[in-house]
Amino acid sequence: MTEESEASFEAMSGVELEVSTAGDAGQLVSQLILTADEPAADVVWGIQNTLITRSLGANLFTAYQPTTSGDLDVDLVLDPQYRLTPVNRGDVCINFDREWFAENELEPPSSLDDLIDPAYSDLLVVQHPEQSSPGLAFLLATIAAFGEGGWIGYWEQLRANGVLVVSGWTEAYQSEFTRSGGERPIVVSYASSPPVEVLFADSVVDEAPTGVVVSTCFAVVEFAGILAGTEQLEAAQELIDFLTSPEFQAELPLTMFVYPANETVDLPEIFVAHSDVPSAPLTMAADDIEDSREVWTEQWVETVLR
Repeated sequence: MTEESEASFEAMSGVELEVSTAGDAGQLVSQLILTADEPAADVVWGIQNTLITRSLGANLFTAYQPTTSGDLDVDLVLDPQYRLTPVNRGDVCINFDREWFAENELEPPSSLDDLIDPAYSDLLVVQHPEQSSPGLAFLLATIAAFGEGGWIGYWEQLRANGVLVVSGWTEAYQSEFTRSGGERPIVVSYASSPPVEVLFADSVVDEAPTGVVVSTCFAVVEFAGILAGTEQLEAAQELIDFLTSPEFQAELPLTMFVYPANETVDLPEIFVAHSDVPSAPLTMAADDIEDSREVWTEQWVETVLR
């Protein structure tokens, strides 16, 4: 949330906000569980669909259906009780450096299968799924695509093809990716990376320098919820209404670089022109993720890092 958004909410509601951060989504959920008896906040934003079952199972949130619920994308509403309300989505996808592939006269990858082709040896950098939200999303994408019987074999082939594993998105995209001076022209990032590259380009560009392999995208949704036991229930409800309002939602693409959950909001032209929103991204039931996440990440470590 920008300072302008905070000021807007405070002026509208008369409520003073105190905003704090808590690492990535996994760290956030762990912290909320540890402090459940003495919560340090009233509203939390950043719970992802990859962790929603764990969050709801810990009874951390109180139900509140926002006044904007009729405008929200019904496919993103994973909790019909609205203990957690969708605020934004941002697909995790394979990205590639268009210029690098043109200069090396190699077609960029178009599928997950391409990444194990020897032609793409030593070109891919991914994030550790136990340390990174996009890393976990990409692991889940491969499990969704290849199933329980095939994903481990797929990662064995990625390893044999020289995949590089780093701790998080910043190291992968801003250090190892060729667009940032690194040596890897294929990286796990977001569907919104291309319009961001255009937005912050040093000069006007006609085409985003980064491309997205749409068939590899995994849908990531972020939710907000009111922590159980809050003494500021009315103010917390107002904040949930604000986070899902058209006014705030319209700011998300160019401030958080994610897609709004409110369907009445039009995307900025730069997003329309330079992003490919997958019509059918890879996904997985939240219960399945919760039941097997730890086992899958342990198996991944044994397969890729042994």
